[in-house]
Amino acid sequence: MLLVVGGHSRNIGKTSLAAGLIRRMRDRRWTALKITQYGSGLCDHHQGDAACGCKPEEGAEFALTEEYEPGKSDSGRFLAAGASRSFWLRVPAGELPRAGRTLAKILAQSENTIVESNSVLELVRPDLFLMLMDFGCEDFKASSLRYMDRADAFVVVDRGINAPLWDGVARGLWDDKPRFLINPPRYVTPELAGFVTAKLAGAAAR
Repeated sequence: MLLVVGGHSRNIGKTSLAAGLIRRMRDRRWTALKITQYGSGLCDHHQGDAACGCKPEEGAEFALTEEYEPGKSDSGRFLAAGASRSFWLRVPAGELPRAGRTLAKILAQSENTIVESNSVLELVRPDLFLMLMDFGCEDFKASSLRYMDRADAFVVVDRGINAPLWDGVARGLWDDKPRFLINPPRYVTPELAGFVTAKLAGAAAR
């Protein structure tokens, strides 16, 4: 099974949501994968990519590392939550297809995979795609808007705000989809966990 967790901006809790889902469903023995795109002075991992460690060795098209110890890094947090394996894939912005074969190999070797990324949707069709939204965060990544209509459900940070601060994002993109309110640091409610479990079970039965 393939579960993708995306979000409309950086630093709104995507890793916490993915880790929370892993923790709730440890029995699935997840392989976790975080995808970071770097370049143009920004990356999905840090506000600036000058010293964040995203770039691969000179001449390499991308970089993939496996985390072996639970820790404070995003991939380490996935292991701490109960993932069986955890990877961090880094590619230049807009160049994810460079790592397409490697991504396909990871998915083929894993019974259940959870991927933190929006852009992965250009290469795969997941069994379930959750998008995290924070109406109090004005930033909205172009890649998020591109794939927003493919979300199966939206996980919304509850800040007591009924309308988002975004311009140019139609409400119709999310009004007719299931929405689950969360209150950080609790990112997975029983209702959300039940929804994910049911969706994955349905996908397995197909």
